[in-house]
Amino acid sequence: MPDQERRWDIKEATFVKSSAQPSESPNPDRPEYAFIGRSNVGKSSLLNMLVGRTSLAKTSSTPGKTQLINHFDVDGTWYLVDLPGFGYAKVSKKDRAKWMEVTKRYLDTRPNLMCVMMLVDSRIPAQNVDLEFMAWMGSVGLPFVLVFTKVDKLNKAERGTFLPAYEEVMLKQWHKMPPVFVTSSNSSEGREVLLRFVAQTNGLYQP
Repeated sequence: MPDQERRWDIKEATFVKSSAQPSESPNPDRPEYAFIGRSNVGKSSLLNMLVGRTSLAKTSSTPGKTQLINHFDVDGTWYLVDLPGFGYAKVSKKDRAKWMEVTKRYLDTRPNLMCVMMLVDSRIPAQNVDLEFMAWMGSVGLPFVLVFTKVDKLNKAERGTFLPAYEEVMLKQWHKMPPVFVTSSNSSEGREVLLRFVAQTNGLYQP
């Protein structure tokens, strides 16, 4: 397919910096997309799949590996941001609270943030920690989408029921569902549609 028809695709993705505080982040000079989820949701694997690399974001068997705000430059046109996970990380409650405070401050103050990619494990029923975080984003007016991970690990019956079950829970506190993306890091399912969404949303960016 000619390059002009694949404007959503990624040619280059490079690590920029890690920041302990939002004020240390790169200049907000381009659209930015933040990825967040519980610490065992498969975030690093998803990020590597999206950019077509094997080790851009470091994967680990230890939950809670990401502890900083990590910026990656994508084709010199937008930032991909890997945020600390939350929930079941094997760290102290004090450290988890600190990560969440820094994360929320970043999300609530970053002027070029276009959308939060809220990652959810498709194999697990809706969790209060996820629902509470989404409620917070709604309360401060943060646009977000739901990105379901690990769908390749579902059988045929589970594949047909996980999303309606999640919607049933969410619609108890939301008038409608946010945009939903279904993905697999192993099969690359959902890669094109998610990157097309980013490309389209980039068109709305106003410096």
